[in-house]
Amino acid sequence: MPEPTGSPRKRKRRGGPSPRERMERGYARAEQRNQAARESLEPLAPGARPLVVTIGAVLSALIALSIVAGYAFGAEVDGEKPPFVQVLAPTLLMATMAWGMWKARYWAVLGFQLLLVLLIFSAFFGLAVQAASAAQVAATSGLLLVSGAFFYFMVKAMARIQMPSRK
Repeated sequence: MPEPTGSPRKRKRRGGPSPRERMERGYARAEQRNQAARESLEPLAPGARPLVVTIGAVLSALIALSIVAGYAFGAEVDGEKPPFVQVLAPTLLMATMAWGMWKARYWAVLGFQLLLVLLIFSAFFGLAVQAASAAQVAATSGLLLVSGAFFYFMVKAMARIQMPSRK
């Protein structure tokens, strides 16, 4: 049996769509799904915010308060009280994020999601590298699940925050 001429990549396929046509059809189907997802979203009423954003704002405020309380009550890091500037920066960051999420600002939700991503990566690598006991594995897995779910629900909230109101 003689060998076909040309490489398999250069031979034309007969009867089926070209790779470019398949790609264009795939993009068109994806855009239809995206449009359906956009249309299913309800715009936020003025002054409203999604529940997950409210929870994020409260968590951010509690973290900011815990940093201040820890410093006020003399918490030590490596046996020393940290300099005030090292306490001020994360406190201001979390307080600003809490205020922004309370006002349903897109940038604040995006910043909170960035912190969630860092937490997810840290938990994953902690689970993969450092978890030595069953309690550590359970606690780190729980942190990973909670922060991952929180991130997931924040995505839809961000879409609702940035979408224009419909007429």
